[in-house]
Amino acid sequence: MLKNIPLAIGLRYIRAKRRNQFISFVSGFSLLGMALGVMALIVVMSVMNGFDREMKQRLLRVIPHGFVMQEPAMDNWQQLRTQLLTDTDIVAAAPFVEGFALAGYHSQVQGVQVSGVDPQLQGEVSEVADNMLIGELSDLQSGQFGIVLGAVLARQLRVVTGDKLTLTLPEISITPAGVYPRVKRFTVVGVFEVNAPVDQELALIHIADAEKLYRNSGPMGLQLKFTDIYKAGAITSRLRQSLGNDYQFRDWSQTQGSLFQAVKMEKIVIGVLLSIIIAVAAFNIVSSLVLMVADKRSDIAVLRTLGLNARQIMGIFMVQGCGVGVIGTAVGTIGGVLLALYISPVVAFFESLTGRQVFDANVYFISHLPSQLQWGDVLTICSLALLLSLLATLYPAWRAGRIQPAEALRYE
Repeated sequence: MLKNIPLAIGLRYIRAKRRNQFISFVSGFSLLGMALGVMALIVVMSVMNGFDREMKQRLLRVIPHGFVMQEPAMDNWQQLRTQLLTDTDIVAAAPFVEGFALAGYHSQVQGVQVSGVDPQLQGEVSEVADNMLIGELSDLQSGQFGIVLGAVLARQLRVVTGDKLTLTLPEISITPAGVYPRVKRFTVVGVFEVNAPVDQELALIHIADAEKLYRNSGPMGLQLKFTDIYKAGAITSRLRQSLGNDYQFRDWSQTQGSLFQAVKMEKIVIGVLLSIIIAVAAFNIVSSLVLMVADKRSDIAVLRTLGLNARQIMGIFMVQGCGVGVIGTAVGTIGGVLLALYISPVVAFFESLTGRQVFDANVYFISHLPSQLQWGDVLTICSLALLLSLLATLYPAWRAGRIQPAEALRYE
């Protein structure tokens, strides 16, 4: 029975009305702050997860999952392609040549990643052909030096189909007339849009034209598409062991790793910053409990004279402080989970109400607010909130346990 006394009294203190209204205000503010902090953290983590998922899905629809390369050129790419397609983990393979250049049209200049592809095979490893706004990928013909641009890149250069732009390579040509950069004119034959960062940096040309442009005797290698994009690292490692050191291997986590690492770092930084809200709520619990201890000095003295020891007195205020933390965490978790699950309709409702679009697809590549609730994040956030609530009770409870009955009752 005595073991349940701290729990019973602590819970009663949570429900009881305060003689000092300021203490009630601080306690309520602590609970509200804890709830808002937990809810905000769950929603923001879910939105960050949603952005990460959208970027991976959209980007990995376009870029190859892996690469097999050979220097200076891969002469036996047809035989190697046939061999690789016998692997059950590889869906498709297509030859490529890649490089970088400056694309210029009148006064507009942009740095681009040039990819020489086979229009007949590229559709097997990339969905660019299915996302053409203007023209077709098959419009790239050998010897005609046509080029297909991303939609954002085409807008930045202010070009339309039929316009002729120049590609300036980071190489020089030495002629009797002097030293000149290597420049080649291409005709815009198509524009694609996949709502991903490649829309503003990728330019596609025919692989035969790319071999002439970069003076390659053949393809640089093969682009690969896997059955499971998240096993790309394991698959490329296995290919490295089976094919030997004559080839170089890369996968999407290496070519696009910096982008996804930046998103991951943003998620961590934002999570730490928003955790400050929970920490402030925990400090408010400390303040409210310190005031409560001062307000209940006579009650503590009476309980001590009735036989409760210092540890049990500490338990009373720890139960009270943890109760505020548990209630705030529970309210914040329920609100955060519901808002994370339905945040897209909520944002769409406010957009229709105000007539303004929160996300411009030309800037963010998406027109809605994505959200992906991960229960691991919810568990971590709840654990952090409960741990901070528990730590916040230690000092006030220790202060309460040190109160001597005679000293407390002297002026009563």
